[in-house]
Amino acid sequence: MPVTPDALAHAEDLADFVDASPSSYHAAAEVARRLEDAGFARLEEEEAWEVTPGGRYVVVRDGAAIAWTVPADATATTPAHVLGAHTDSPGFKLKPQPTTGSKGWLQAAVEVYGGPLLNSWLDRELRLAGRLALADGRVVLADTGALLRLPQLAIHLDRDANTGLALDKQFQTQPVWGLGDPTQEDILAELAGSAGVTASDIRGYDVVIADTARGAVFGKDRAFFASGRLDDLASVHAGVVALESIDTSASGPIAILAAFDHEELGSNSRSGAAGPFLEDILGRVYDALGADASERRRALSASWCLSSDVGHSVHPNYVHKHDPVVQPVLGSGPILKLNANQRYATDAVGSAAWRDWCDSADVVTQEFVSNNNVRCGSTIGPITATRLGIRTVDVGIPILSMHSARELAGVSDLHDLARVAGAFFAG
Repeated sequence: MPVTPDALAHAEDLADFVDASPSSYHAAAEVARRLEDAGFARLEEEEAWEVTPGGRYVVVRDGAAIAWTVPADATATTPAHVLGAHTDSPGFKLKPQPTTGSKGWLQAAVEVYGGPLLNSWLDRELRLAGRLALADGRVVLADTGALLRLPQLAIHLDRDANTGLALDKQFQTQPVWGLGDPTQEDILAELAGSAGVTASDIRGYDVVIADTARGAVFGKDRAFFASGRLDDLASVHAGVVALESIDTSASGPIAILAAFDHEELGSNSRSGAAGPFLEDILGRVYDALGADASERRRALSASWCLSSDVGHSVHPNYVHKHDPVVQPVLGSGPILKLNANQRYATDAVGSAAWRDWCDSADVVTQEFVSNNNVRCGSTIGPITATRLGIRTVDVGIPILSMHSARELAGVSDLHDLARVAGAFFAG
């Protein structure tokens, strides 16, 4: 599809969003910050809520955020339209006793998080980012900026590197961050300094490694967008952009953005899609609208969840890995994801609804299905459908280099996803 000025502006804003979101905790905070700036009220789970028709709200739970708008004419049986996405990305997480080293090098002890393409993390400037739990009870965000690097072994010392490089996850993925004696230096001091506290204040931490390179538009006709963490911050950002523009004075569903954490690990956490977060929010919203148990069930039976995550574009160098007929490509529209074994939750009714929302937004869509010989991944879609019984459709954008430290998307697809999300939220 042609790259419009609006699509380019959307990509630049996404670059800002990703840069501000090096960890899931930063991503949730950035969702809340942007929506608060747009007039959403920030709510805290431990407090009593006043959720009223015409209102706009956002809640953060750890590294997840849920935001919603309530139409002015909402009743106890008004359905919800939920856009589900996730804030976490594959990579590395800082271990306990994180300062290590060898032969005069300071290194960071890290654990593999999810399923990253390990080789893609080599020879990049990396940052530590996440949350710190302090002795005084506060929880603060930390981001060191460029601090670390995973240096690759020179080809002179590994003549077989170009025929098959396989990294040992324990011994060859520990990045360097300085020179000195690890018994005298502590990487926690770097984290503490970035948050304006001291290392002795830190009682616990959830810290990951993230690429520092900013997202970039490039290629013929500026069709490509490369960035870290597109899986799945591209969907989170699209949801934020769409939700900001909802007019609560108009009739429509309760529009909800649910940006969960821990999808890359299976979603089994209090802030993951398999946890109670979305159910808790829906319960409190419908309680505020005066719904009894029967009315809530009626509302949910008419509700929809759009599970938005990235999918595979056909790769020109590995065509045999894709279905021989269904081959989505960057720049040709968002994708509808289907799988016979329910790795995706899309069915015929959901397919028709997705096409209607795309038509409403004047957006062209593509389909994705896996090659029968290639194992299909999954999403929060089947989890949400199973947990809540909401009709669910799995969609997203096609990308290349999925789970790389830097992934590749189509500029027009990113913008089109936000446009369809707006049509979905509008009902």
